[in-house]
Amino acid sequence: MFKPQAKPRVNAPPRAVIFDMDGLLLDTERPVKDLWLRAARSKGWEIRVETVYRTTGIDELSTRRIMLEDYGPDFPYDDIRQELRRLVREEAELNGIPWRSGLAVILDKLERKGIPFGVATSTRRETALWKLEKAGIRGRFAIITCGDEVQRGKPAPDIFLLAADRLGAAPQDCLGLEDSPAGLQALAAAGIPSIFIKDMLEPPPEVLAAVWRRCEDLAEAAALIG
Repeated sequence: MFKPQAKPRVNAPPRAVIFDMDGLLLDTERPVKDLWLRAARSKGWEIRVETVYRTTGIDELSTRRIMLEDYGPDFPYDDIRQELRRLVREEAELNGIPWRSGLAVILDKLERKGIPFGVATSTRRETALWKLEKAGIRGRFAIITCGDEVQRGKPAPDIFLLAADRLGAAPQDCLGLEDSPAGLQALAAAGIPSIFIKDMLEPPPEVLAAVWRRCEDLAEAAALIG
C-alpha cells in the first residue's frame, strides 16, 4: 500500500524536468480506452472500462497481470494487445497524435531557460519513439526512458530514477509531471517533487498528499518553473 510522503520542497528553477508521455504530453489515454474495448471485442471478449482504467500509467507486464486477473488464464492477452497496437497506429495515421494543452508553452520555456528535460514513460521504447515522432516532438527531449528499460514499472520509482540519472541531476533537484496515480506514486518513491495534471483519473487522497502542485494544464505548470 502506498504510504503518504511529506510534500517536498522544490528548487526554482529545477535542475531538470521529467515528463510522463501518454495522457500528459500526448492526448492518447482517452482514445486508447475505447480502442481496448474494440480490440477485445474483435477477439470475442467484452472487457470493462474499469479494467482499462486500472492499467493507466503502468507497464505492459503489469497490464497483462491485471487483465488475466480480471478475465482468467484463457484471456487472449497477446492477440488483443497486438490488435490494440494495430488500432492505435491506424488511428494515429488517420488523425495524428494530439498534444495536451500547453505543451508548446512549457517546452519552449524550458529551452529558453536551458533546463534539460526528458520523458519517462511506461510504454516500450519502440512504441514510445514512434508516438513522439508522429507527434512531432521526439527531437525536443534530451533523454527518453521507457518501460522496457527497467525491471520494475510504475508505481516503483525505477524509471524516474533512471531518467534523473540520464539527465545528470539528483532526484530531489528534478521536477516530475504526471497524470496517473501510478506515476505520482513512482515520483514520490523516487523523491522527485511532482506536478499533477489530470487526464482521466483522480488519484486517491493519500497520493495527492505527496504532490507538490496540481495544475489544470501544462501552461499553468510552466508558470511554476522559475
